[in-house]
Amino acid sequence: MFQDNQQSRQMVKGNWKCEECSKEITELPFEPSGDRPIFCQECWREKRSQGSGGGGGDFQRRERQMFQGDWECADCGKKITELPFKPSGDRPVLCVDCWKAKRS
Repeated sequence: MFQDNQQSRQMVKGNWKCEECSKEITELPFEPSGDRPIFCQECWREKRSQGSGGGGGDFQRRERQMFQGDWECADCGKKITELPFKPSGDRPVLCVDCWKAKRS
């Protein structure tokens, strides 16, 4: 899956080291934020299989931070009180139904 995504995503070039094995990494399918560890393909696969298979504990999905507020959907006008991101104000905010409709 990791390699399939690499072909469809734009790769980011840089100089990083795998947090687990210290292997040099020169391309990633995302721009690192600096606040999370970076893993090579092999270590990423291993940690992912451990996390989803119950064998290892440090690569479990983190619960997403939710932001409380008083917003209105830009498409349908529905009241929105919780979002999985903090709106910046430069893009419209959509309710989950309108967001899903736009994605498909």
